[in-house]
Amino acid sequence: MCEHGAALQTYNQELVKCKNEIVDVIYKEEAEKAVLEKKLDALRNRLSTLNKSLEYHKSLYENYDKTIKDTEEGFRKILESSQALLHLAQHEANKLDYSSSSNSKKEKCSHYENATDTNY
Repeated sequence: MCEHGAALQTYNQELVKCKNEIVDVIYKEEAEKAVLEKKLDALRNRLSTLNKSLEYHKSLYENYDKTIKDTEEGFRKILESSQALLHLAQHEANKLDYSSSSNSKKEKCSHYENATDTNY
């Protein structure tokens, strides 16, 4: 019986040794878990900050893009208006040139007619 008691005590001591080894593993894993959770929280916070910054910068980009498009549209309208105004001014200038050249010819003709009328 003594042998059985010694064997049981040996088994019990091995079980206590295994239990202590498991406790050491549990402590190490819990410490690693705490470190990882702390890093995970930091990463979550960084991700949240980055998402807010990204959202702000995308909104800013869209505003800049809209402003650029609106400005380009305004410049295009100014250019079209300037071209139309230039065309109208050229047309009016041509009309004035034609009118003054017609008047000049009429004046020359009437001056010539007056001069020839007096001779006859």
